[in-house]
Amino acid sequence: MSVVSSTQDLEALTFTIVAELAAPPTRVWQVWSDPRQLERWWGPPTWPATFEEHDLVVGGGSRYYMTGPKGEKARGWWRFLSLDEPRTLEFEDGFSDDSGEPNPAMPTVRGLVELEETAAGTRMTVTSHFATVEQMEQLVEMGMVEGMTLAMGQLDQLLAGV
Repeated sequence: MSVVSSTQDLEALTFTIVAELAAPPTRVWQVWSDPRQLERWWGPPTWPATFEEHDLVVGGGSRYYMTGPKGEKARGWWRFLSLDEPRTLEFEDGFSDDSGEPNPAMPTVRGLVELEETAAGTRMTVTSHFATVEQMEQLVEMGMVEGMTLAMGQLDQLLAGV
């Protein structure tokens, strides 16, 4: 499994997950920039994602849904805040209603992805920043830690071309 650590920091209001990947940062960037590749890993194996929109430019965004084992759908959106290919991307991440519009009843998280070249490939650090402890606890309780760990665990096969 590519995930080497995950850390919840209630004081800093962050959840950070780190993966060591056997591919250079330019290749890892592609798993974020190509919606068909995102679909192969964003979301745990039992909740695969389908990206309906994906415009990786500052101010652009994504709309997607994950389909659960019983056919239920969980919708989400991203809005890209900053991009420095192939090193960093920052985005807002939230839940959507059935029409794809942001759901104001659910938290919005700011995500930061950092890709650092290593001797073996890339260290990818994904940090989620929360507005409040309550929002962080809500999403952790909903399975965010397990879901992201399982999702990122799918990257090795994707990067290996399997």
